[in-house]
Amino acid sequence: MRIRPATAADLPLLQDIERAAGEPFRALGMAAIADDEPPSAEQLTAFVRAGRAWVAVDRDGSDDAPVAYLIAEQVDEALHVEQVSVHPSAARQGVGRALLDRAAAYARAQGLGALTLTTFAEVPWNAPYYRRLGFRELGEDELGPGLRKIRAYEGELGLDRWPRVCMSRPVPHQADRRPAR
Repeated sequence: MRIRPATAADLPLLQDIERAAGEPFRALGMAAIADDEPPSAEQLTAFVRAGRAWVAVDRDGSDDAPVAYLIAEQVDEALHVEQVSVHPSAARQGVGRALLDRAAAYARAQGLGALTLTTFAEVPWNAPYYRRLGFRELGEDELGPGLRKIRAYEGELGLDRWPRVCMSRPVPHQADRRPAR
């Protein structure tokens, strides 16, 4: 897979990816999540214009169409992953990890110390997956005002019908990284 910045031409495909990625929630009894509308074109455009939207495309294919995407914003001195979605046809191939690594590189370049996200605690491809990628759950006392606001909004949307957590992964700065041997 190749990661590149998202473009305006990608936006309808990102919405299709979001719908397809939501379908597996139906099998978990979370039809409301599966039926949730993806971010609007206007919302996605704001992330694209800000340079905080990336897509994964098939490296070897002649088609440059995205199979996954990630959008993020700065929240509480961290880069907050607003959404990362992988089309089921590209699942289990390291695509989500590659997008998160790209977001971490962006965060590092911006001088931000962590990636954060909110996710479902018990969905196998949510919190358990992020734990495997080095994220840890944040305690209530570790949440900054921005994350508290995001969680409150998620509660208003009814997402708290299922257990949710805030998670964080440090973004080491270049000087903190040791060379591989």
